[in-house]
Amino acid sequence: MGKTRDVDENHKVNPETEEPQSHGLNGKDLEVVTTGDLFAAMLNSLPQEYQSEEDSKSFTTRREKGNGYHAEEELGSVTTGDLLASMLNSIPQGYQFEEQEAETPAKPPFGDRQRGWLAPLLLGTGLGLGLAGLGFFVLPRRPQATPPAVTQPQQSTAPSLSVTIAPATITRVARTLNTTGTVSARDLIPVLPQATGLQIQQVLVDEGDTVKQGQTLAVLDNSVLRTQIDQAKAEVESKRAVVRQRQAALAQSRATLAEARSNLERYRQLADQGAVSRQEFETRATTATTASEAVSVALANISSAEADVQSSIASVQQLQTQLSQTLVRAPASGTIAEQSAQVGDVANGTQKIFSIIQNGALELQAQVPATQLPQVQVNAPAVVTYDPDPRVRLQGTVREIAPLVDPQSREATVRISLPSTSLLRSGMFARAAITTATVPGITVPAKAVLPQTDGSATVFVLGADNTVQARKVEVGEVVSNGNVEIQNGLKAGDRVVVAGAGYLKDGDKVQVVEK
Repeated sequence: MGKTRDVDENHKVNPETEEPQSHGLNGKDLEVVTTGDLFAAMLNSLPQEYQSEEDSKSFTTRREKGNGYHAEEELGSVTTGDLLASMLNSIPQGYQFEEQEAETPAKPPFGDRQRGWLAPLLLGTGLGLGLAGLGFFVLPRRPQATPPAVTQPQQSTAPSLSVTIAPATITRVARTLNTTGTVSARDLIPVLPQATGLQIQQVLVDEGDTVKQGQTLAVLDNSVLRTQIDQAKAEVESKRAVVRQRQAALAQSRATLAEARSNLERYRQLADQGAVSRQEFETRATTATTASEAVSVALANISSAEADVQSSIASVQQLQTQLSQTLVRAPASGTIAEQSAQVGDVANGTQKIFSIIQNGALELQAQVPATQLPQVQVNAPAVVTYDPDPRVRLQGTVREIAPLVDPQSREATVRISLPSTSLLRSGMFARAAITTATVPGITVPAKAVLPQTDGSATVFVLGADNTVQARKVEVGEVVSNGNVEIQNGLKAGDRVVVAGAGYLKDGDKVQVVEK
């Protein structure tokens, strides 16, 4: 027989049956005890309800009082060993474990042999499941510790940001009329060749080049003209030689005339003395008259020859003029706006080969509705801008208002003179703000105005206690010196925050510093 071992006085062996009394297992024999029974017994041995404090890991149990009131008793710190001991103590103490005797007895029946190993197996399984049950049933029931209340620090009222301020002042503000138009050349001069039928030999400038009056732009073929000039000069020399010949003939005629007159005078004296006949005297007189006529003819011939010389000289000069016209020159100073000629083209007196913007002067031909035309005056200032290039901001002047209104668009052309610039080109689309009147208005620095996402604008107004107030405003015209007009929301003398306005919110307290 195996030896018996009593675990507790309350769990004694029945002397009649020599079987342990069943306590805590609902009277079931060891042979039919299941793992669930052991697990239930272990759980029943634990305190009824544990609560865990996160900071101390201690457990408390609740005991019922009268009228449903529950009081809590501190059980102290419970360790894993304590829980394990509590579960072991919950096992009925009447169980007996048979130990193998030294002598090998006869083989017992199957039911008796099962008792030797079933109890330790069930005990180990129960302990494991008990520990697992502790994690599933006890630990999740621990309430979360209530976090301590955090006291919000009181907002400091001391100034936290240094800012600069500026007063809202009354300034003369220009009222403008906004319009659009096309940039055009004020005076566009076409350049046509004066010599026709000649081939273009050289082109010396390109579009966009700045030229001066008289500067050579292109050269035409002049080889034929030069040959004609040489021939004309030779003809001049030939005719000058004729003049010299006729001058010599004149001298000879004058000598003959002088001799004839001398003979005539001598024969007159002889005739008076009767030394010669009257007939001989008259012959000498006829000879003198003929010599005089010869002199006149010689003079006429010289004049004719000299006229021929002058004619030839004129021909040379004409050819030289044509030669000079083979150089196409700028009729005025300005900018080459267009080049339509190429080397090899034949010049035509009716077809332009260049276009020049005189003095590079541009103008904006703005279109103004007829209903707003009375607001525009000649010599009124205008600001011209070009959207793609923010650098373009030119001060122009209304030069001319067209007398006619387009019957289709009901608009009139207002020509605005522009200063010389390299940022604009003829044909560009630009905007103009024409000043129509000047009125007093409230202005503040543009840096003080903060645009909002909804399209409105806000400024921060400084109060007497250095507290700022956010105030919505209506922005008007842009004024010079970096100021803008405030049409609504401010009054003269209001102090607005300039530097540091972007970092403020309504009600902030600030410290004002000098600029």
